[in-house]
Amino acid sequence: MKALFDTLSHHCSRLVTEHYSTSFSMATKMLGSSIRADIHNIYGFVRFADEIVDSFHDYDKLFLFNKFEQDLWEALEHKISLNPILNSFQHTFFKYNIPLHLVESFLKSMRMDIGDKIKLNQKEYKDYIYGSADVVGLMCLRVFVNGNEEAYQKLQHSAMALGSAFQKVNFLRDLKADYEQLNRSYFPDVDLKALNQENKDRIIAEIEADFKAGFKGIVQLPPQAKFGVYTAYKYYHKLLQKLQKTPPLEIKSTRIRVSNYQKFGLLASSYLNYKLKMV
Repeated sequence: MKALFDTLSHHCSRLVTEHYSTSFSMATKMLGSSIRADIHNIYGFVRFADEIVDSFHDYDKLFLFNKFEQDLWEALEHKISLNPILNSFQHTFFKYNIPLHLVESFLKSMRMDIGDKIKLNQKEYKDYIYGSADVVGLMCLRVFVNGNEEAYQKLQHSAMALGSAFQKVNFLRDLKADYEQLNRSYFPDVDLKALNQENKDRIIAEIEADFKAGFKGIVQLPPQAKFGVYTAYKYYHKLLQKLQKTPPLEIKSTRIRVSNYQKFGLLASSYLNYKLKMV
């Protein structure tokens, strides 16, 4: 029965979420049960694409990505795929009428990570952020508002800003690995070999502005989505605060983390704020 295969596919996407990101997995557990699986399905899709370009160094990344993309188009055309991650994603794609251009923009940004590109200019940076992060926020927003077009239009700017904030925090945290292992430098007009306090402060201020715009949307989300998204917001904002207190040289040499103890503390404070209707 197809229903059994669909259930298995959703389970696979949940496993991908749990194994690749303990923080995001924790946040999704705070979402309403009616939308949790669909967020897993979106995460599984974007994670697999990201893994191809970031991790499979001993393989032909371009071939693998082309194959993944072709399998995706076939999944969307036939509404089924023998790849369980793509099968679960196509289910969510059609269920919430996710705009195709969001998927196309995401794939375009992922392709930018294939090859020998070292440094992004300002336009490339904005295009990459939009495709790799903003559109993922918009896909999730379609789920959060249950496909309601009016609510989607109202909250899309905030969803994009929050996606940008999360992605830029990842960029700042992963400076060393991106530059030394993947030969990438995402922030324009920044010499990572000589990262100074001025440049770091400018990046922090940019991210804080994104968080501020993103928070305005969080407080307007439906109850089934608000607590989970707020939990993710609290985690990433805590990570930004730790980066802000870390000297530039240390950011370049160490991957800053939020400990499990701190994560549970953030979860508890998030729940308290949510119950007290402070968010």
